[in-house]
Amino acid sequence: MIEVEIDKGSGFCFGVVTAIESAERELDNTDILYCLGDIVHNSLEVERLQAQGLRTIDHHGFSRLKGKKVLLRAHGEPPSTYEIAKQNEITIVDATCPVVLQLQRKIHKCYQETRENKTQLVIYGKKGHAEVNGLVCQTDGTAIVVEKIEDLDRLDFSRDICLFSQTTKSLDGFRKIVEEIYKRKTEDARFEYHDTICRQVANRLPNIKAFASSHDWVYFVAGKKSSNGKMLLEECRKANPNTLFISEVKEITEPLPAGVCRVGVCGATSTPKWLMEEVAVRIRELNASR
Repeated sequence: MIEVEIDKGSGFCFGVVTAIESAERELDNTDILYCLGDIVHNSLEVERLQAQGLRTIDHHGFSRLKGKKVLLRAHGEPPSTYEIAKQNEITIVDATCPVVLQLQRKIHKCYQETRENKTQLVIYGKKGHAEVNGLVCQTDGTAIVVEKIEDLDRLDFSRDICLFSQTTKSLDGFRKIVEEIYKRKTEDARFEYHDTICRQVANRLPNIKAFASSHDWVYFVAGKKSSNGKMLLEECRKANPNTLFISEVKEITEPLPAGVCRVGVCGATSTPKWLMEEVAVRIRELNASR
């Protein structure tokens, strides 16, 4: 008998839940709502909301809109987005995650207070990620984005450094960046760092590792664009090599190998619960004879 368990800690984080609820609330009262970028990095959830009237646009499309209503997703936006909205009489439905909003304000304040002495503002994050783009714009584009230790070569270690992190990065990765800067900075250089990682996201790492190791087989469900999904998947595979990545239910086509009894289903902060539930149903259907 196959036992299938869905990880209770997986699924949308608070910021994504708020953004989706905001979209659904608006769509109850209007036929079309525009969203600047994918509301969540999960194509199936995006398609579900598109069927209700959500229309995804990029920044170029946004700048051409006039008098429309636009949702800003949890990742946050730079100040220029709000300026364009004002000029074009666009009504903003702001679903920026409160954790991201607080981080934007911290970085802007730090930039205002330190730009005279040319402090280097550094952001540990994924280059090109929507949240990171919004954070960099709080510094007039001067912040240095680092993804890995090698990127620190871009810093001048004889000058002051102030470090922040994208909210969804790993604590372990952040600590390694901090340690490396301490090793390489000169005695006279001041180094200040701010742990701005969202604990709701960070705490999923130890939880998902424990969940994966307690099962014979794991299906990790996430969108292919999800950076959070890639990080969690890697940790799942470290804890349990029998971890299979899928984005859709239709990717499950074969019964489980003999000897597999306990199956876990988990996912990223951008994975909807309904999708994990459908995956669990599919697993049970394919293995009903066992």
